[in-house]
Amino acid sequence: MTVVVVGAAILDGGKLLAAQRREPPQLAGGWELPGGKVEPGETDEQALLRECREELGVGLRLGQRVGGDWPMGGTATLRVWTAEVVDGVPQALADHSEVRWLEPGHWYDVGWLTADLPVVEALLRMVGRG
Repeated sequence: MTVVVVGAAILDGGKLLAAQRREPPQLAGGWELPGGKVEPGETDEQALLRECREELGVGLRLGQRVGGDWPMGGTATLRVWTAEVVDGVPQALADHSEVRWLEPGHWYDVGWLTADLPVVEALLRMVGRG
């Protein structure tokens, strides 16, 4: 059975929000787009809104999907949407040790996790900076 993980490419005036993982140990210190696993009975979008509320303390407005299904290794697949913050200020509340807004031209200044890197590349092409 495929595990669906959803992620938010949170944008603000050309800046992209990156979140640094606290755990599990093999991912700790790596940077990712915030999000998490879809729970039974949730749509992908509902899961993404819930995860970002829990992890960052923010409400989001979801935009367009970024690409299709991104393989994460094993049986997991990543689905990503663009998003903007409509409520709150992003904070590292759960699962993350830090969140950082990456300025245009500096989206590669962090060590992205392997699964997120092709999504960031696709996102750059989408916003016309790649």
